[in-house]
Amino acid sequence: MAEQLNKNSVVYDDEAIVAEFQAKRKLQIERDCAQPFDQQALLEVRHLRKCFPMKKTITGKVTKELVAVDDVSFKLYPGETLGIVGESGCGKTTTGRAILKLHEPSGGQIIFNGQDITHLKSKQMREIRKQMQIIFQDPYSSLPPRDTVGGILSEPVQVHNIVPKDQVKDYVLKLMDKCGLRDYYFERYPHEFSGGQRQRICIARALSVNPKLVICDEPVSALDVSIQAQIINLLKELQREMNLAYVFISHDLSVVKFISDKIGVMYLGGMMEFGTKEDIFKNPLHPYTKALFSAVPNPDPTAKMERIKLEGDIPSPANPPKGCRFHTRCPYAKEVCKHVPPEYKECEPGHFAACHLL
Repeated sequence: MAEQLNKNSVVYDDEAIVAEFQAKRKLQIERDCAQPFDQQALLEVRHLRKCFPMKKTITGKVTKELVAVDDVSFKLYPGETLGIVGESGCGKTTTGRAILKLHEPSGGQIIFNGQDITHLKSKQMREIRKQMQIIFQDPYSSLPPRDTVGGILSEPVQVHNIVPKDQVKDYVLKLMDKCGLRDYYFERYPHEFSGGQRQRICIARALSVNPKLVICDEPVSALDVSIQAQIINLLKELQREMNLAYVFISHDLSVVKFISDKIGVMYLGGMMEFGTKEDIFKNPLHPYTKALFSAVPNPDPTAKMERIKLEGDIPSPANPPKGCRFHTRCPYAKEVCKHVPPEYKECEPGHFAACHLL
């Protein structure tokens, strides 16, 4: 891998390093994917990978691809919330959509409720769709403008035969009341509502089929702060009532801290750090996590903030840097970081990170 020239210089053979890393990772993936499923976990993601083709030959062979999600693993239990944070373009939304198979995964395993759904076809996924839903970031664009609230909420109930046809309207009205929507909204259209009310409609639509897992893709980022608090409190109340599991994707660390039980920090498609909320906020291990947390405003005007500034721009996922994907912006990067990818390992019980400094 590397040839020692003298005490202070090391020459790295990048091709050999990449080949060795890929061989090790392939072996690790095969070993992990052969393990029995955790029957207690609602969702188990093993080495999830999603690539999008950028260039193809005339015969359709992919010659260049963009790796949007690379080797992401975690477990989520019923009633838990996993918060996923990171900068724009780090792969948070793609991870959520790949879990739901709105994007077909390029590699890894997705185990939902004790069943491997990674390679299931659309017809096979139909029954499972009831158990896993998504709340999109922009409530207005995700609602059909020519349908009433009653029609929007009734359609999934009828398609999945949740209740008999003569009970659909009563079912929808109870659901609307649970989500803080008045019964006379039933005949109104999406453009007649505010952003917070539209998001409540989206939440009601997601819950209309009694799911076990809900992917919340930045559900409050487009709302005012006061409305954000109402929506977050509504989500927590519904979680207690229905024992829901959330994957909560957000940029706002204060919101993630409030709602999450576990937190995953992503950068350039990879999971940099993963652990419980207490571990991540009290003892962040990865330099990227520390930099993110240093940017959170402190409400105490007398407190001194030590801001960690990250130099440069995020590299392109179509041409990621060699070695550690964060080394181009890391203030603590060493020569080894530029060539050797760090191992994603358990530094403390339940606390994982990928960094040579650890």
